[in-house]
Amino acid sequence: MERLKIATGLLLVLLIDPAFLGPLPAKESWGYVDVREGAHMFWWLYYADGSSGSYKDLPLVMWLQGGPGGSGCGFGNFEEIGPLDRDLAPRNTTWIQAASVLFVDNPVGTGYSYTDTEDALTKDVAMVAADMMVLLKNFFATKTEFHSVPFYIFSESYGGKMAAAIALELTKDIKCNFAGVALGDSWISPLDSVLTWGPYLYSTSLLDDYGLGEVTRAAKAVEQAVNEGRLERATELWSVTESVVEQNTNWVNFYNILTQDPDGRVKQVAGDGYLASLRHRHVRPLHRQSLGELMNGPIRKKLGVIPQNVTWGGQANAVFTSMEGDFMKPVVDIVDQLLAAGVNVTVYNGQLDLIVDTMGQELWVKKLKWPGLPHFTQQQWTALDDPASPGQTGAFYKVHKNFAFYWILKAGHMIPSDQGAMALKMLRMVTQQE
Repeated sequence: MERLKIATGLLLVLLIDPAFLGPLPAKESWGYVDVREGAHMFWWLYYADGSSGSYKDLPLVMWLQGGPGGSGCGFGNFEEIGPLDRDLAPRNTTWIQAASVLFVDNPVGTGYSYTDTEDALTKDVAMVAADMMVLLKNFFATKTEFHSVPFYIFSESYGGKMAAAIALELTKDIKCNFAGVALGDSWISPLDSVLTWGPYLYSTSLLDDYGLGEVTRAAKAVEQAVNEGRLERATELWSVTESVVEQNTNWVNFYNILTQDPDGRVKQVAGDGYLASLRHRHVRPLHRQSLGELMNGPIRKKLGVIPQNVTWGGQANAVFTSMEGDFMKPVVDIVDQLLAAGVNVTVYNGQLDLIVDTMGQELWVKKLKWPGLPHFTQQQWTALDDPASPGQTGAFYKVHKNFAFYWILKAGHMIPSDQGAMALKMLRMVTQQE
């Protein structure tokens, strides 16, 4: 399923879109792995096409999208870091310049991945991690050329929560050169995010005193439910808090506070109550109509392996709903276990992100039991030039032993979309190419 199929598929794309010009990935492959009975996971690999030599001289990066229910093979690939954007134009900040990139539609039911019945959907990150271990064992068994290549997991949003659990499993029982995990704008400690929405919005002049009081009261109700162990109730109150935020900020965009999302101004979403509203806010943005047309049209034809009854994103809402009981569970303890095991852990966050604001990320980091935390906290950060705007600060970062934190400026939740050149530079630094 490599060169011949890819060449045929790319010719089809060219015929469908004659305006497309530009370089194409040197080598790709893709396929399905049956991770459980009735559960089929799709992956798509781009071999590195960098200027520094063979792909064997560059790392392998697996990209995990958020949601849960967001497609890495779709959104992460064509909207953020893949070789082509959703208009099939070359992306000059693609990560395949610096790494081979493995996109996985995860959990099952996401993107092109699918389950035969909804009963086979995952319920929590433990199930997600177990499924991913099956896929990765299969991948490394068949792609033996990657056995010695440094392997990293990069993630975004809920993908970070899943990445932490997957990384922990990787330390136990898989033959690969696992080199680290990067948690981008990640839902590691949901409560710390929710509790800092009010102060963050107030500090950026998006809430007044009245609004701050409203949001704070709603967030405290979430905290109480979490503390009482009523996690599904906490998920419902999380949705309520988001509505309170929207009503007091004239519908701020949760993914970038400086942009507007006109489609987000929906006071009531048809469906099963608060879960419908949450899906509207956090799954819908990853399934724009133009992206859906691309994935269910020319890309589906190019791949040639998608079952006739499977629609890209067709089970995304069900994936999100199935994980309801997992939303508000923190995984800070898993990050602590990773650090204790000597795994290289990187946290990176966008300055303009609200849903996982940097203030909340810093709060959970300060709760780590990792012995290196006091030294990490006390040392001064280092400024990084923005590669796209020389002379301008693009980010700050701090590293101590096996933990690093990157503060990415002028970026929201989807950092590679907002600051592609800075994200690529960070990738090279994390993977020790700079």
